[in-house]
Amino acid sequence: MNKFIYWLPRILAILFIAFISMFALDVFSEPQWLLALLIHLIPSYILIIVTAVAWKYERAGGLLFLVAGFLLMVFTHFESLILSIPAFVIGALFLSRKYLSKTQE
Repeated sequence: MNKFIYWLPRILAILFIAFISMFALDVFSEPQWLLALLIHLIPSYILIIVTAVAWKYERAGGLLFLVAGFLLMVFTHFESLILSIPAFVIGALFLSRKYLSKTQE
């Protein structure tokens, strides 16, 4: 159970990044599609950095995921609440892992 609690937020973070990255795939009809693709993948780059921080420092990464979810809501004027919920869940899982692993021992 301890390994499950360890790997769950990490796997969910990778899947969330892949899901967010899929939204950038609509740029291939643009004349400069490579530049447009790189620009549309900026949120994915940021989430990759946040995941790398969370992989090493769980509390800081959990807080960064919570901040990322909040900023996503603010920048989209609360229209993409459904997209920010996974960021909140992943952040909460990173923050609660130490508590959950202590109760299982």
